[in-house]
Amino acid sequence: MENFISVKDVKNISALVNEALELKKNPFAHSELGKNKTLGLIFLNPSLRTRLSTQKAALNLGMNVMVMNMDKEGWALETQDGVIMNHNTVEHIREAAAVMGEYCDIIGVRSFPRLVDQHEDYSEDFFNKFIKYAGVPIVSLESATLHPLQSLADLVTIEETKTKPRPKVVLTWAPHIKALPQAVANSFAEWMVKSDVEFVITHPEGYELAKEFTGNATIEYNQDKALAGADYIYIKNWSSYEDYGKVLSMDSHWMITNEKLKLTDNAQVMHCLPVRRGIELSDEILDGPNSLVIQEASNRVCAAQAVLKKMLETNFSK
Repeated sequence: MENFISVKDVKNISALVNEALELKKNPFAHSELGKNKTLGLIFLNPSLRTRLSTQKAALNLGMNVMVMNMDKEGWALETQDGVIMNHNTVEHIREAAAVMGEYCDIIGVRSFPRLVDQHEDYSEDFFNKFIKYAGVPIVSLESATLHPLQSLADLVTIEETKTKPRPKVVLTWAPHIKALPQAVANSFAEWMVKSDVEFVITHPEGYELAKEFTGNATIEYNQDKALAGADYIYIKNWSSYEDYGKVLSMDSHWMITNEKLKLTDNAQVMHCLPVRRGIELSDEILDGPNSLVIQEASNRVCAAQAVLKKMLETNFSK
C-alpha cells in the first residue's frame, strides 16, 4: 500500500479488516516496525478522533509523530499554479509539501471542501498536488470527498459485532443546522458496496450522492421502508451534491429515535462523531444499548494502525 486515499488503495478489504482486529488484540506486536520512522500529521481543519487515533496508532508501531495545525500554526497555502502570490497566500504547496516530505517518512493530511465549487472539490486537486510534491506516502485524514480511515473503522466495527453473515446496513441522512461535506457518506458507501452486506441508502430527494461512490446500493427515499429489518443504521448528515453545498431540508422527522428503531431488527446505531444531540441523533439512542458510537471511535486506532503497518511494510521493508 503506497498511499491510502480511498478503498481503491486496498487490495484485500477483508484481510485489512482482519489485520485491524488482530492489532486491536495485540497493539504492540509490531512496535519495532516503525522505529526511526516519522509520521507527519498535517491538519488544515479541526480534528479529535482522527488526530488522536492516528497518533496513537503510529506510536504503537514505534513511529515518531509530528503534528501541525496549518490553519493556526502554518502559512496560508497557495495551491494554484502560475499565479502571482500578491494576495493572502504566503507559501506555495509545491515548496510546503516538498519540505514536509524531507522531514517525514509518511504524511497524513486533512483538508475539508469549501462546498462552493463542485468541480474544484471533487477534483481533489489539493490532495493530488500534495502526493505529487511531497514525494513520500500519503494517508488521507479526510479529504474533500472521502474519509477512508473512518470507513475502515466502521467496517471493523460491523465485522466484530455482526450476528449474521450478511447484515443489512442502512446509511441514513440526518438533519443538521449547517451544510456539511459528503465525504463521510461517500466513503462509507464506497466501502459498503465492496463488502458482503445488504446496503441501503436513504435520504430526502435532492440529497443523492455521486454515483461513483454509491455503485449498486439501493436508494430509498422512504426512511421507514429503508429501516425495515436493518441490522445497522449509520447516521450522517450531508449537503446536496447536485445543488452543490446547499441545505435543502432540515426535516426533524429524519432523526433516529427509539420509535424508529422498532422498525429494524434491533439495529445497532453508528455515527462517526462529533454528533449534535437532539438534531442528528436523539439522546435516547446515543445513551442506549444499541449505540456503537464509542466502540466505533475506539476502532479508529486499530484501523489506522493496520493502514500504517501496511504502508511501512510496502514502502520501507528491506
